[in-house]
Amino acid sequence: MKHRLILSVLTLLLLSAGQSLAAERTVTLRVDNMYCASCPFIVQMTLERVDGVTDVKVSFRERAARVTFDDAKTTVKILREATLLRGYPSAVLKYGS
Repeated sequence: MKHRLILSVLTLLLLSAGQSLAAERTVTLRVDNMYCASCPFIVQMTLERVDGVTDVKVSFRERAARVTFDDAKTTVKILREATLLRGYPSAVLKYGS
């Protein structure tokens, strides 16, 4: 009985440790091929649909997207692939706040 209790506690600690390593991150992407007024909207909707994304701000003037995301659910690579699949190649301008 005592061993089961210890095993249960250790299991809970390990599970919670994995979740505590996850963090909210922010990346600014340079987004190419934005030429019309609807392009920023398309880029924003595309990025918002990626699991783990919590906020997206797209600037047509700066040709950039600032994305806040949970790094336990997605990566910068996945964000870049999402924009590329919609015809908007992107590259990291700034990683972090």
